[in-house]
Amino acid sequence: MSEFKGLSETPDTWPKSLFHVALLFSTYQIITAAFHPVSTQVLRAGHVGFLLLMVFLSYPARGSQRPWQPLAWVLGLAGMATAIYQWYFEGDLIQRSGDLTQADMVVGVVLTVLVFEAARRVMGPALPIICGLFLAYGLFGQYLPGDLRHRGYGFDQVINQLAFGTEGFYGTPTYVSATYIYLFILFGAFLEQAGMIRLFTDFAMGLFGHRMGGPAKVSVVSSALMGTITGSGVANVVTTGQFTIPLMKRFGYRPAFAGAVEATASMGSQIMPPVMGAVAFIMAETINMPYAEIAKSALIPAMLYFGTVFWMVHLEAKRADLRGLPKEECPSAWGAVKQRWYLLIPLLVLVYLLFSGRTPLFAGSVGLALTAIVILGSALILRVSATGLRIAFWIALGLICAAFFRLGIGVIFGVIAALAVGCWFVKGGRETLRICLYALAEGARHAIPVGIACALVGVIIGIVSLTGVATTFAGYILAIGQNNLFLSLVLTMITCLILGMGIPTIPNYIITSSIAAPALLDLGVPLLVSHLFVFYFGLMADLTPPVALACFAAAPIARENGFRISLWAVRIAAAGFVVPYMIVYDPALILQGDSWLGSIYMVAKAAFAVGLWGVAVIGYLNGALAWWERLLAFTAGFLLILALPISDEAGFVLGLLLLGLHLWRTRNAAPSAA
Repeated sequence: MSEFKGLSETPDTWPKSLFHVALLFSTYQIITAAFHPVSTQVLRAGHVGFLLLMVFLSYPARGSQRPWQPLAWVLGLAGMATAIYQWYFEGDLIQRSGDLTQADMVVGVVLTVLVFEAARRVMGPALPIICGLFLAYGLFGQYLPGDLRHRGYGFDQVINQLAFGTEGFYGTPTYVSATYIYLFILFGAFLEQAGMIRLFTDFAMGLFGHRMGGPAKVSVVSSALMGTITGSGVANVVTTGQFTIPLMKRFGYRPAFAGAVEATASMGSQIMPPVMGAVAFIMAETINMPYAEIAKSALIPAMLYFGTVFWMVHLEAKRADLRGLPKEECPSAWGAVKQRWYLLIPLLVLVYLLFSGRTPLFAGSVGLALTAIVILGSALILRVSATGLRIAFWIALGLICAAFFRLGIGVIFGVIAALAVGCWFVKGGRETLRICLYALAEGARHAIPVGIACALVGVIIGIVSLTGVATTFAGYILAIGQNNLFLSLVLTMITCLILGMGIPTIPNYIITSSIAAPALLDLGVPLLVSHLFVFYFGLMADLTPPVALACFAAAPIARENGFRISLWAVRIAAAGFVVPYMIVYDPALILQGDSWLGSIYMVAKAAFAVGLWGVAVIGYLNGALAWWERLLAFTAGFLLILALPISDEAGFVLGLLLLGLHLWRTRNAAPSAA
């Protein structure tokens, strides 16, 4: 990555100007979310303007040195000027929609160039090249032969589609980034700064650190917990991985396996509700479905995914006889919760609000405000020695939380301001205020890759809606598949994996859901299932060689080749490749079936299938597996996902036969060996 190194450190090492811009960015997002002072078009434009300013101030054109500041400010302020133009001339732009003036053209071209360059600096050339091809198609597609040819569009029509209105750079992904995603990123940043990572890690260490293969199990559990607040796979690798990968290596795990466990578990954070790597919010807007329904549908696949990784880790530990830490060296799981229990309050309230029918915007706003109140309030109460006063303080805080639905947003901000003033005057309270400022700045930093990707993929959405090429592409998939659902699924999977090479999960999902998902819908796959299918395989692209971003992020920590790590990651993440096919053939796995019994059966079948595949991959269960046992385990697992008339029965019989033969063989081998 070409990220400016100062931006990857703590905010107090940043240039002051950059730190202040980051604070302004977060303040703008909080105010617009809480009070809605501007239209949605201006909100999106301001979001993109701040993103461009942040990118050009912090990401150099090439290399890893600090950008040359005079040019950085010129480019950044030019990006902000496009947002001011949208705000100042909002009424005029609406009146002359589609009839651009010369000034409009200049602003549109500048915005297009800046968004492409900002995305290149942040994510490298892959995504800008793909979006550039779509842009070229919109401009010159009338010269192509066959079905890909369109009627032709002028340069002004393309610029109008991309830079003005809500189907280009300011499309649905940017709206979601400017509202839900940013709030949830801030929510995660506040909890991280307050010590939530330490809470999750200590809790996982206390539960599993002393067990068989404990360090690797800690990696799996802590990454799953981290996914509930961050949902960023690569970020999880470079945070929890700094602790878990060296610990796994110290206790005997192979470097490639250790890196693969962390990469696989961290990428799973993006399918773990409630945050789900922010894709769920975009999906909810795209298919017009309540967010809670998507999160509920994703819960069982997420549990299967992490259960598979945990099972693989356990089998590898048994195979290599890898013991855990001495129990006395592990922290107390419940002691960690007792020490930082108050940090769980915002997370629990957030989950409750999301699943009680509240909008993600409301839930995110309440969760963020409550996090600030809890952090500031805990800083004050820790300075109070009298037990009675502490109890009274927590009761008052609880009443405030309970009254969130009735209190006006102004009152809530007043409570936060009062707590901040109190922290200013108590010993150690200013450190808590500094933590909150750092969290605001960190939130802006974490929002850059997501936000700029959402803006750039607006090119694809804009060109697809302008030319209708998605219908043509879907027709090609249908023609190649010849109405064969399995073949069409395989083609869609390959498309997702190829597009995911070097492209983050969010733009990968947006591209594939715009192009490939309609083909699955035409084949009778339900709307939610088709979108989850492309989402999951877009996620798996970050573990699949040759690119495998998450694996190469783990490589320097594990001191191992990223390609070797990715080969192990593909095997460990068996559920990620199996479950998407299972939910297509039987949506009961995502709670979309006709009965609970059907869902329970599908969960049992899926767990048995991935369990058998884990045995086949590791080659160990009660003892080392013979080659024919591994083949039998793989075949049984394959039959369980095949969805043919008698494949389930054959899979269960073959799997149970394997288990019986293996247990009989290993038990008989033990006495003879003795």
